[in-house]
Amino acid sequence: MKALLQRVSQARVEVAGQVVGAIEQGLLVLVGVEPQDNRASADKLLQKLLNYRVFSDAAGKMNLSLRDVGGGLLLVSQFTLVADTNSGLRPSFSSAAPPELGAQLFDYLLSQAQLAHPVVACGEFGADMQVHLVNDGPVTFLLQS
Repeated sequence: MKALLQRVSQARVEVAGQVVGAIEQGLLVLVGVEPQDNRASADKLLQKLLNYRVFSDAAGKMNLSLRDVGGGLLLVSQFTLVADTNSGLRPSFSSAAPPELGAQLFDYLLSQAQLAHPVVACGEFGADMQVHLVNDGPVTFLLQS
């Protein structure tokens, strides 16, 4: 699994003009699922997301995690994140998991996140989403499980 993690002061996802998920301070995470991924991959990714130290402490150093600051977690599925862009001028999506597996693992990640963290929101798998965010920093990391 790949995750593009962005520290945000606020973020929301809209589908057909309706807000389906929103958070204040926290992490917006775009999630891509690959064919070899499984529940263990999702579990490993979730532990990284909840514990990755990207928030500033009193000294201004990135020493605090999402759990430490009590921020929100907004998960958004994005199959284009795992696209093969190595050749040509058009991305190939052959490296993305089939939609059924992608939906299954994204839903699993979401359910585990909801059990482990108090503030979790999400987009809508497979929908045409509009993602709005205020990237705090900007701070952005690509994580892989």
